[in-house]
Amino acid sequence: MLRFSLFFLLFLTVSSAFSQRLRDYNITPGVIIPGQLNAITDVEGVKVGQTTLIEGDNIRTGVTAIIPHSGDIFQEKVPAAIYIGNGFGKLAGYSQVEELGNIETPIVLTNTLSVPAACNALITYTLNQNKDVRSVNAVVGETNDGWLNDIRGRHVKEKHVLSAIESATTGPVEEGNVGAGTGTICFGFKGGIGTSSRVLPKDLGGYTVGVLVQSNFGGVLKIDDFNAGEALGKFPFNESIRNQEDGSCMMVVATDAPLGPRNLKRLAKRAMLGLAKTGGIASNGSGDYVIAFSTATENRIPYSVETPVMELKELHNDKLSPLFLATIEATEEAILNSLVAAKTTSGRDGHTIEALPIKKILELRNKAEH
Repeated sequence: MLRFSLFFLLFLTVSSAFSQRLRDYNITPGVIIPGQLNAITDVEGVKVGQTTLIEGDNIRTGVTAIIPHSGDIFQEKVPAAIYIGNGFGKLAGYSQVEELGNIETPIVLTNTLSVPAACNALITYTLNQNKDVRSVNAVVGETNDGWLNDIRGRHVKEKHVLSAIESATTGPVEEGNVGAGTGTICFGFKGGIGTSSRVLPKDLGGYTVGVLVQSNFGGVLKIDDFNAGEALGKFPFNESIRNQEDGSCMMVVATDAPLGPRNLKRLAKRAMLGLAKTGGIASNGSGDYVIAFSTATENRIPYSVETPVMELKELHNDKLSPLFLATIEATEEAILNSLVAAKTTSGRDGHTIEALPIKKILELRNKAEH
């Protein structure tokens, strides 16, 4: 409780400009201290931009772009890895990241049927920056927002993706039903974009881990170990939210720790443990993907080869465990932030998804504890 009180005013100041966050309700999961913004942008140089499309009664979708650094990413690629928790999804760019261990474009999140449009936008963005390039590995993740959004209309266009990239900033990140989270559903409630971070103590390296999620999945919701889904009587395979256990969750993990692709994949695997701590079950129809990258400047991979041998720094395996814990905690809180920040939303064919009743959950938890 003391740890929370020391940072309460800072978090309250940051969150007041946006939606409510988990810590505004005095819920502080984990033991590692968050960064100043408690966001993926606490990792120095990382930027996030979003385009939200809300039009008429049926369009509820958007784009979220994560940019690893402010330079030319194609010319200065970042070490990266992708871990597939459950592969029911349409993630673009996986095979080359798996093969070469780096990312050369911004990471874009959007809806399932807009992946091609997002790929085209990333190709345009990269070609505009690089005159002689003839191959681009665009990395695009998705979740299906078709319950609230007219997904068949494919309303996300190249211009919307480019706008998200161009508007990206290093400051606070708006959460809830914005950007790629505009039309998503999580645990039967309104989901969306969420983010969180953790900073290791100096004696453990002082590294920062930041996570951003697009939550659109099911399970039995838990909040800081309280079984909220059961208490509310809202969980899959019963009549309350029958057939809503499927969906997807995109998780993006950034760190300034000097890690190569092998250890970044190990880091990415731990994000799935964070998803599990919230009650997610990675169901049959859920695309659960983790994209992890390192911003360590000494490990950037140049496009133009000047010397035949590269010298990279790699954190020793024995020093990875604190980063594993930081990733689990930040993923858990990012998912819960996506729920707490989201608002009740109506969309396609009059469908309505209610916001998470966080105050009722707190009352139920308090009653259960006493």
